[in-house]
Amino acid sequence: MNESPSSEYEARLAARRGTVAALKRREASISTARLVVFGAGVLLVWFSLVRTVLPQWLPLVPGVIFLWLIVIHARTTSKRKRGERAAAFYEDGLDRIARRVNDRQPTGESYLEASHPYAEDLDLFGRESLFRLLSIARTRGGEARLASWLLAAASPDGIRARHAAIAELRGALDLREDVSVLGDETSVVDSRSLASATRVDHPIVDGGARGALRGAAMVLAAGNAVTLIGWGFLEWGSLPFLFFAIAGGLFGWVLRDGTHRRIAGIDSTSESLALIGLLLSRIERERFSSPLLVELRASLDTDGVAPSEAILRLTRLVDLLDARRNQFFAPIGALLLWTTQWSFAIESWKLRFGNASTRWLDALAEIEALSSLSSFSFEHPQYPFPDIVEGRSFRAEGIGHPLIPEERLVRNDVELGEPVSLLIVSGSNMSGKSTLLRSVGTNAVLALAGAPVCARRLSISPLGIGASIRIQDSLAEGRSRFFAEILRLRQIVELAEQVPLLFLLDEMLHGTNSHDRRIGAEAILRGLVDRDAIGLVTTHDLALADVTGALAGRARNVHFEDHIEDGTMIFDYRMRDGVVRRSNAIELMRSIGLDV
Repeated sequence: MNESPSSEYEARLAARRGTVAALKRREASISTARLVVFGAGVLLVWFSLVRTVLPQWLPLVPGVIFLWLIVIHARTTSKRKRGERAAAFYEDGLDRIARRVNDRQPTGESYLEASHPYAEDLDLFGRESLFRLLSIARTRGGEARLASWLLAAASPDGIRARHAAIAELRGALDLREDVSVLGDETSVVDSRSLASATRVDHPIVDGGARGALRGAAMVLAAGNAVTLIGWGFLEWGSLPFLFFAIAGGLFGWVLRDGTHRRIAGIDSTSESLALIGLLLSRIERERFSSPLLVELRASLDTDGVAPSEAILRLTRLVDLLDARRNQFFAPIGALLLWTTQWSFAIESWKLRFGNASTRWLDALAEIEALSSLSSFSFEHPQYPFPDIVEGRSFRAEGIGHPLIPEERLVRNDVELGEPVSLLIVSGSNMSGKSTLLRSVGTNAVLALAGAPVCARRLSISPLGIGASIRIQDSLAEGRSRFFAEILRLRQIVELAEQVPLLFLLDEMLHGTNSHDRRIGAEAILRGLVDRDAIGLVTTHDLALADVTGALAGRARNVHFEDHIEDGTMIFDYRMRDGVVRRSNAIELMRSIGLDV
């Protein structure tokens, strides 16, 4: 590979674009050849059939060539589209590295929970979010699995197992490219709904009765076909056909509810099934060594049939079932009890593979989530895996926010644990206080999901996370911002009673007066620290900095500074010890023209 992820992506992108350009030229040449062959065919028809100066079979030659060119053109178009999807894969990778947003990247907004204690505060989901930076999943199940990892911490053993799997997958760039280009234009498949549709808890009717009903359906369909042929070609008369047609119609009508239940959810899913089959087929070819990946790969082996082959069988059944939608075939399908018969076949597939298919899709979701984190690791080779330690601790060297481009990133050191459980961060507007909180929180989320972190080094213990950074009022619920904030603070205090907690509080209680803020903030912070929680709180109110004295060495003041050069506010975003001694509010107001 090349020296950096960017150069590797750029080299591969150039190669894929070159392939696409060559295939476009070939498509154009084939289209021209088709026109020439078509013209030649018209001339040969004229001279052989109208003027009769050439053999009458001669127009067949350009006809065969024309059909062959159609097939070749379709194959070339398919390869060109595959090349375009491969190019898009590397374009997306370069955009992720550069922190550029494009419309192809998933936002994960459907996974955002309003009551979650940190998801919205830490920008886990949305247009400019951590999820957008991470996810390369092709299925909803893969997206949902990745989202669940960001929303809840894994166990220490689970985190370490993911480290080994991600390290193994990190260099599997060909695998990630192959997965990204599978399927036609399908982007993300709702595999969760597919898992429900392919599973059956018990048959509509018991085995013996089901076999008898399937046999009856076959007999009635065969009777319709035979008597129709006999009526039309052998002068049998219409009565035998009418008997079987009426009997078959009544049979299908009586079984209609069961038929609909058998095909519910899986109807018209052939495109999604095809992509799932391709994904499973690609993964089946891999051989892994890390324990987690070995376990996931082993979970795909079922009943002597490869999952991709079983899914292919179901895809064929669904395609056959979908033939009933063809208006020309529908009358024939009705006579052949088409829907009834194929619903039995689909139910038989579910009874054999349904429970296993849930396991396949679950393993696929897990591998996709690991693949997303391995892609993140590949694209940021400078990001290390965190050390998972016991106790209550968060110690970071050179921590930064992963959504900030590397060239603009300013890193700081943060230590929380023993003896200091609380950092009180003071500083002026826009100096970097909130960004520090988000940097700590986002990297904690990454670490506890098993991903590499944006730091030179990080050790962290298993922690819950609670944040009050982006709290909004609610007109619909009649809540002020202050009330919404104290509800979140109550949620954070309750979390601290349940698990070791990392809390992140921005401008705490700033919606009330300074007297109440001072008393309320000190009480809440003392309560959190007494519950062995660790965390950071930012403030503009320097009176809050005095809380360190009340916490007897368990809290420390730090701050961010700024200065003015030629009328412009300059920030270095470096965290320093102590309390900030100046504010930039007046300077900021003057800088935009307010007469202060």
